[in-house]
Amino acid sequence: MQRRSTPGRASANKESSRSASPGKTSRRSSSATRPAGLSRPGIRKKAKAPVAKAEESSQQPGIRLNRYIAQTGLCSRREADELIRQGLITVNGKLITELGTRVMPGDEVRYNGQRLHEERKVYVLLNKPKDYTTTTDDPYAKKTVMELVKNACKERIYPVGRLDRSTTGVLLLTNDGELAKKLTHPKFNKKKVYHVFLDKKLKNEDFRKIAAGIELEDGPIRPDALSWVDEEDKTQVGIEIHSGRNRIVRRIFEHLGYRIKKLDRVYFAGLTKKGLPRGHWRFLTDKEIKMLKMGAFE
Repeated sequence: MQRRSTPGRASANKESSRSASPGKTSRRSSSATRPAGLSRPGIRKKAKAPVAKAEESSQQPGIRLNRYIAQTGLCSRREADELIRQGLITVNGKLITELGTRVMPGDEVRYNGQRLHEERKVYVLLNKPKDYTTTTDDPYAKKTVMELVKNACKERIYPVGRLDRSTTGVLLLTNDGELAKKLTHPKFNKKKVYHVFLDKKLKNEDFRKIAAGIELEDGPIRPDALSWVDEEDKTQVGIEIHSGRNRIVRRIFEHLGYRIKKLDRVYFAGLTKKGLPRGHWRFLTDKEIKMLKMGAFE
């Protein structure tokens, strides 16, 4: 029988000191970064400052102005573009009306006279429960993961990747766009481990087929590791996989005639839900943040 490493399992220990239950605010440093008295955009204001033209080269240092504005938490990039068109944004005292303008560290960006400051980065780990949709705004979703972390911080955070509505387990939410891109892009390997509960015992023959790799409608797939979670219960399997293809774990077992009754992600890019009750969240530790930024996704 082919066997590989067994996935990590969630601890049922008491909630850690850094965790927080849904709807309750956990201790954290810093406060909201939006300037006092600064409301969301929407009011047109006549510009009097001289206009600075945007540089044409996309290879210049710095970041695009619309991205910087979005990172302050004022609005989205698309809304920031509209503010720039309306002449409501100045950089170092000069009015900016052309899209594509880039700003450098230390540049003074203002909206309606109020200086904008880049939003602090926030990293929240959620032990997602069943029946919550991984989305920020779905009018058809009865319950979303954002409801569980609504009091975690004042910054706007987003789920990194997604878990199916019926899938539970480790889910990271952050406003760090660069890190989120790394964790969702196929070229960056992220170790993911799932605890699979099947509707019937997995045959040894099918176990070997999955471990060796099978052909699905969208191409071949082979897990990085496969093991029995409980030697006495052949309906429970641990599977380690890097692929981010849609519903990939479910489709692997469905291809061989099995139905997944429960799917729990117990490990994602070095993060686990140990000590974190279902439906609760906590902030990442400094060590975990450094690990992710270093690209130590294993």
